[in-house]
Amino acid sequence: MEHRAEARIDTSAIAANIAFLKSQSAAELLAVVKADAYGHGLIEVGLAAERAGADWLGVALLEEAILLRTRGVRIPILAWLVSPGSDFQAAVNHDIDVAISSIKAFNEISLLKVKPRVHIELDTGMTRGGFLDEWQEFLTLDLSHLDITGVFSHFARADEPDEQQNRDQLARFNQMVADLAAVGVNPPIKHLSNSAATLKNHAAAFDLVRVGIAMYGLSPDVNTLGSSKELGLKPAMQVRAKLHLVKTVPAGSAVGYGASAITERQTKVGIVAMGYADGIPRNSQGAGVTQEGKKAPILGRVSMDQFVVDLGVDSTAQSGDWVIVFGDGSHGEYTADDWARASDSINYEMTTRIGPRVPRIYAPHVY
Repeated sequence: MEHRAEARIDTSAIAANIAFLKSQSAAELLAVVKADAYGHGLIEVGLAAERAGADWLGVALLEEAILLRTRGVRIPILAWLVSPGSDFQAAVNHDIDVAISSIKAFNEISLLKVKPRVHIELDTGMTRGGFLDEWQEFLTLDLSHLDITGVFSHFARADEPDEQQNRDQLARFNQMVADLAAVGVNPPIKHLSNSAATLKNHAAAFDLVRVGIAMYGLSPDVNTLGSSKELGLKPAMQVRAKLHLVKTVPAGSAVGYGASAITERQTKVGIVAMGYADGIPRNSQGAGVTQEGKKAPILGRVSMDQFVVDLGVDSTAQSGDWVIVFGDGSHGEYTADDWARASDSINYEMTTRIGPRVPRIYAPHVY
């Protein structure tokens, strides 16, 4: 049975991106596969990243890490959003590193007979995860019986390389690492760099770089860093869908909920078999699809399961034809960046929000 829509994942692009990103420093590389690998598929991408030479995998949730381990991933895995009350024993059982950023988490781990490997998370200026107000008290605790593998933080503005905050965070990170050394704790792995810093701030590489969006071939920020092509990256996801219906409509036709679009002339419209239930943003004026190399812009609002595009009066498209929703742009199609711009979002969200009703198809050389 043919699908009505599918996300085609180019595993060769992922491998090429990993190889390129590894060439940017001498540090080991952690491939970030949280959130179902940014919508690309947790297990398949995790295994593909391991085959491509990633040294670590990184996830937000412990359950993501456990699933990877039980499906055959052998390289180290770090889970960093493991809250107090989590099953830390499961991390031990499945050979998973966990991050801690509170004394409460430290106390819970300290009760285990066998301690998991721990990465201490530091708040160096993002004011999100990481030790901050409890830091000095944490340094007074007996840390000698913990297996402290790493220490890390996260840049807030690495996609703006010239911002002073990047330098401030790097200095703060070095100071907090020195604080640990002063109490006899010297974790062998220090990591701070995300995708943007891996590409643009080599001084922050330390022992490990964490690459997420760049591994999937997308720019951390098109406006400040340039496009995927300019950065040497290859987008890995192509989303395509069926034209459920093609029909000719007269000028003055109201389109979609709220009649937010009115056709200015007689034209052919295509009803694309995807909607906001599949991750297509409801308001995406300026985006559209490509059919036989020709762009067809969205008309009106996106519905739950479908949206309407203007194919043009001379279109030869027929009901049942495939259209490209977004791809790498090499054939003139809309990209994830185009859709993000049209919906006032970011490319991260475009791939991550593609829903489970859209099957992932894995193959090398999709494009």
